[in-house]
Amino acid sequence: MLAYQHAYHAGNFADVHKHLGLSCLVEALMRKPSAISFVDTHAGRGVYPLDAPETQKLGEFHQGVARLWERRSRLEPDSALAAWVARLATLQKSDRLSRYPGSPWWIGASLREQDRLTLFELHPGEHRHLADQTLPADGRIQRRHADGLEGLARLVPVSTPRLCVLIDPSYERKAEYEEVVKTLKQVAHKVRHAVVVIWYPLLPAGRHLSMLDALRDAGIPKLWRSELKIREPDATHGMYGSGLLVLNPPWQLDQTLDSTFSTLAPMLAANASHQSEWWTGET
Repeated sequence: MLAYQHAYHAGNFADVHKHLGLSCLVEALMRKPSAISFVDTHAGRGVYPLDAPETQKLGEFHQGVARLWERRSRLEPDSALAAWVARLATLQKSDRLSRYPGSPWWIGASLREQDRLTLFELHPGEHRHLADQTLPADGRIQRRHADGLEGLARLVPVSTPRLCVLIDPSYERKAEYEEVVKTLKQVAHKVRHAVVVIWYPLLPAGRHLSMLDALRDAGIPKLWRSELKIREPDATHGMYGSGLLVLNPPWQLDQTLDSTFSTLAPMLAANASHQSEWWTGET
């Protein structure tokens, strides 16, 4: 099923949670000089104009990135939040928030000469938009019109010393939760030190719980979990929170993100909260 288009949700609270975490992760990885292969399994369009009809239809960015943008002058100057918003500002044409970048930009704009980025997008319309994005046009970035999880399985192991993967499907199909578990197990087996970020939605149906249980049962070590909730779950309002799982996070990244997300939560909603935990890998 290829109905999902992220433009309807660009810049929402889950995007902020995901991309803020991703940006901090990339920055931490860049502190070492060895080359990194980045893989984005569900790339989307890359950059989203916030005045586009799709984005305006739901206007979810008003409860997400716009809340940080409005508070940018009051952010702690040396904080990860301030650095993230400053990077976001470089994409704007004025002081007005007019564009929101997806994960291809948050990764691609930081690439060094020795790094590589592979972007997978299966939806034909979204892939056409992705091909038009203003990311570097040299050989460091490859855009592939293909299934990202299948493509990732074929890519690993990679030729560079390090691997970093973002997995964030739409989860419109129930089977995607199982496919994510299978993929993480494959990557962890083939590339023991791979850094993998999995995003998942918190929905009233609670389908993410079976995915988390399956990963616990798999006994994969060094998994850090972060969940940002903007309200309590109920049957009428859909997604109430956003989850991240990070395999092999760099040293002290968990502390940075825990502090950053705890500061972020009340900026997004009065009753928002953040919690995190480490998984030991023991079954």
